[in-house]
Amino acid sequence: MLQKKIVAVIMGGGQGVRLFPLTKDRCKPAVPIGGRYRLIDIPISNSINSGLKKINILTQFNTSSLHRHIERTYRFDNFSDGFCTIRSAEQTTENTNWYQGTADAVRQNLRYILAFGPEYVLILSGDQLYRMNYMDLAEFHIERKADVTICVNPVARDRAKHMGLLHVDDNLKIKDFVEKPKEDELLDKMKTDPEMLARFGFTVNEDRNYMANMGIYFFNADVLKRILLGNSMVDFGREVMPSNIEHFKMFAFPFTGFWEDLGTIDAFYKVNMSLLDRNPEFNFFDPSAPIYTRPRFLPPTKIMQCTIDHSLVSEGGFLEQCVIHRCLLSDRCVIRNNSVLRDVFMMGADFMEGKNEREENRRKDIPDIGVGQDCLIERVIIDKGARIGSGVRIRRHENEPDRDGEFYYIRDGITIIPRRAIVPSGSEI
Repeated sequence: MLQKKIVAVIMGGGQGVRLFPLTKDRCKPAVPIGGRYRLIDIPISNSINSGLKKINILTQFNTSSLHRHIERTYRFDNFSDGFCTIRSAEQTTENTNWYQGTADAVRQNLRYILAFGPEYVLILSGDQLYRMNYMDLAEFHIERKADVTICVNPVARDRAKHMGLLHVDDNLKIKDFVEKPKEDELLDKMKTDPEMLARFGFTVNEDRNYMANMGIYFFNADVLKRILLGNSMVDFGREVMPSNIEHFKMFAFPFTGFWEDLGTIDAFYKVNMSLLDRNPEFNFFDPSAPIYTRPRFLPPTKIMQCTIDHSLVSEGGFLEQCVIHRCLLSDRCVIRNNSVLRDVFMMGADFMEGKNEREENRRKDIPDIGVGQDCLIERVIIDKGARIGSGVRIRRHENEPDRDGEFYYIRDGITIIPRRAIVPSGSEI
């Protein structure tokens, strides 16, 4: 059985600088998405749905939230050889450095990754949204007798300069690889002929004519070992792949499904809001390949005299006499009387406040968790545990420069209320 010969490695150590302030207290793969999931759930679920049960997760920055989520969620039974193991950066007698990059993280954990004698190693990113059967990738790799296979997806020019770009021949063998080209001349050179993209199954789009590295790699285990040992290269995209094209058989696997690298606040917000469409490009409602996460065992959300339109509402919340339009409401969201929310991703809370907690809030003169009465909130990401007082006004800020406030941030024209922030009653943003 092919699945038994593959071990998965998920890169979960991303600091996520461009997703700040969502990554202020958590690493990028731990950021909530879709109302009840974490980004790390995507590659783990894809692995499980592909029949891969040997999963290593490499972590480094702000890992407490991520570790807690993984440990509570992914427990395989005692009668299988499957595992979902966290490999944190550690100092040893052989190496006293933290992970210096993606390749260095894998190198430092090779003894664990190869401990069960796999024939193949699948390396995944922990901060992307897509649904893939990795066995299609494995079969493509084996049919072409490849040493390394890189998953690719077409992107537009404005995104191409931030990604690794590839050129391939008619058999999808990689001829050239350039990491994050900034010069216009080099970008022009790395364009892919639309006819070639069409032959590989991609929808022809004149704007998306750059074949980009998705950060998903399939290695022969012995090749991975040869590539990483005996050198100091630390990054797969910047160093390992470009320098080994001439030495190994590298192929590009054309992934034609939806894929999004959630590297910026703008991309993150747009993808989450797109889930509110009737037929979104990525759909969590797919029983054939579900996305797994931790069960919370919460009661249904109570909705009292509300108007709700084009929205998703998770469990454990309380909504009273409010208007909700195109909003994504996570677990334990509380929205009080006469408040209006439009185009909001509200990440909810880790716990519900009871009578004693609310009395303590009155004593401290702070709002309860959630949104208070008589608020108008538009185009906002409200992180977990935020407290928004009564009468708060947060207007739209499209096309405005980034700026920081006492209890908010504006990034890419989107207002972010950070985790556990307190927005006093009557505030205007």
